[in-house]
Amino acid sequence: MTDRTDTATINAHSGAPLWLLAELTYRCPLQCAYCSNPLDFASVRDELTTEEWLDLLAQAREMGAVQLGFSGGEPLVRQDLEQLVAEARRLGFYTNLITSAQGLDEARIAALREAGLDHIQISLQASDPDVAAAVAGSAKAHARKLAMARAVKAAGYPMVLNVVLHRHNIDQLDAIIALCDELGADAVELANCQLYGWAHLNRAGLLPSREQLEAAEATTGRWRIRLAERGRAMDLLFVVPDYYNDRPKACMGGWGSIFMTVAPDGAVLPCHSARLLPMTFPSVRDRSLREIWYDSEAFNRYRGDAWMQEPCRSCDERHRDVGGCRCQASLLTGDPDATDPVCSLSPNHHLIEAARREADGADGTVGALTPRNVHESRIFCRS
Repeated sequence: MTDRTDTATINAHSGAPLWLLAELTYRCPLQCAYCSNPLDFASVRDELTTEEWLDLLAQAREMGAVQLGFSGGEPLVRQDLEQLVAEARRLGFYTNLITSAQGLDEARIAALREAGLDHIQISLQASDPDVAAAVAGSAKAHARKLAMARAVKAAGYPMVLNVVLHRHNIDQLDAIIALCDELGADAVELANCQLYGWAHLNRAGLLPSREQLEAAEATTGRWRIRLAERGRAMDLLFVVPDYYNDRPKACMGGWGSIFMTVAPDGAVLPCHSARLLPMTFPSVRDRSLREIWYDSEAFNRYRGDAWMQEPCRSCDERHRDVGGCRCQASLLTGDPDATDPVCSLSPNHHLIEAARREADGADGTVGALTPRNVHESRIFCRS
């Protein structure tokens, strides 16, 4: 068996990091209870400077990265965003702003377009303003999102909307898609909540029942037919929650395969949720991106298949699903090396089945969810 630290062997199969997610900050004016940011985000205060971000963008591009997402928190909180976008354009990246639209206005859209931003994706919480306000923790955010979605479209960008679905808004999916249609959306990602970070903390109040999920899939199917009959080009992508699959996904295309995240303090991660794992990730303040990607223990830990336990080790699908999600395995079993419990072959699959049963009988209101905010994060840090 190959040792997981045999980086020379593993690196023979390691390509370039094609996709870079730049998490510029954990600061955000909203309090969404399904946020993927770490529970202890309040402990991260020393954000990378403009100069540090510019340097790592150059490093990533030199390594072969071509797609760049600006995310957070809320990336618009950073006043240097336009400068970073302009440098990314100069380097040759395709750039995407992933935003709640809080802090966006027509002037800033124009400035970002002038800087060379290629794409803007805006998140929506619901079609109903009251539900949206309860989820976001802001009574004004919903109206701002709608106004900015129209402004983005007017500025010549494709309008791409992301809606995180959960048990409190999934029954409104017909109205949600109708709203996206009315706004003139070009593409809509209907992303059922994936249960990491704050979403895992709130799992009992977020995971929809199977009945809700099946109804939502049917609604999406009817809308696809309706849109096609009208000749309306609005793509609908419906993302099923992992907990309702029987085979795991190859998370981010495989650990350290094509994707990397740089956190606000410079920690480099193989996915945006990896910080929850019981391991240490290197920082761009200490090592180059190239060294981290190819030579660090963290990025080599789950490359290849030498680390796999049974039943993954002898499974014919192990090179397709690469054992599933390490974050999910760690959250559910306490062992990041375990087979993803989503897999029906996993000895821990009963944990997923139990969660499904819990969702079928769950009740409660949006107000019962723990909001993602600095106060709650500091409580988590202390505990």
